[in-house]
Order: sequence, then C-alpha cells, then structure tokens
Amino acid sequence: MKTLNELKSDIESLPRHDYVQLVHWLSERDWKAWDEEIEQDVATGKLDFLIAEALEEKSRGLLKEL
Repeated sequence: MKTLNELKSDIESLPRHDYVQLVHWLSERDWKAWDEEIEQDVATGKLDFLIAEALEEKSRGLLKEL
C-alpha cells in the first residue's frame, strides 16, 4: 500500500481531467458516508432533540414560513 505522501504526489501529477474525476468520486463517496451516518442517527433517535426543538419553536410561534 502506498503512503499518503506517495498518493499526494500521484494526485499532483494527474492530468486535469483525471484530477476532476477523482475529486468528484471523493465527494460522492463522502456524501454517501454522510447520508449513511444521518440515517443511522435518525434510526437510533440521536436527532429526536431537533424535532422536539422545532415543535417547541412552532408552538411558541417562532418559526418562519420558507
């Protein structure tokens, strides 16, 4: 397996088109991991406090229409 410094060097030598494709792939990979983490947090109730907070704000008339 290559070291991080070797990977950096390889990335810096990529043609622009390949670099753009790599950035896109990394971004998509990161968003997928983020989506999975959010789904797990919702399923386990870790974000329930946000719903409670929003309902409290709504009951106090503090929410604005979008």
